[in-house]
Amino acid sequence: VQLVESGGGLVQAGASLRLSCVASGLSFVDYGFGWFRQAPGKEREVVGCISSSLSPGYANSVRGRFAISRDNARNTVYLQMNNLKLEDTAVYYCAGGYYCILNSTKYHYWGQGTQVTVSS
Repeated sequence: VQLVESGGGLVQAGASLRLSCVASGLSFVDYGFGWFRQAPGKEREVVGCISSSLSPGYANSVRGRFAISRDNARNTVYLQMNNLKLEDTAVYYCAGGYYCILNSTKYHYWGQGTQVTVSS
């Protein structure tokens, strides 16, 4: 199983960015996927997730600004990030599991992460 994130970069506060996560080696349609992030010196935290039935869930810190979607035909999960803030700076990780759960311990597969840096 392999999860590969892409789309990170350096943006200014208020900008938008879309991350992608391409999954291979698993039955994509049967899995839920989560997005997590880890800032320097901080613990990894949940961003949100999406179930196999397309139901999303979000952390309070990003609800209303971030949106998660999936394209089963492309084996890809997306994280659309709008109105980015300085505190959104982190390495963002995609993870695959059986459900959409806002708990990192419930995910079996992880990508390598992609850096998002928000500048003022």
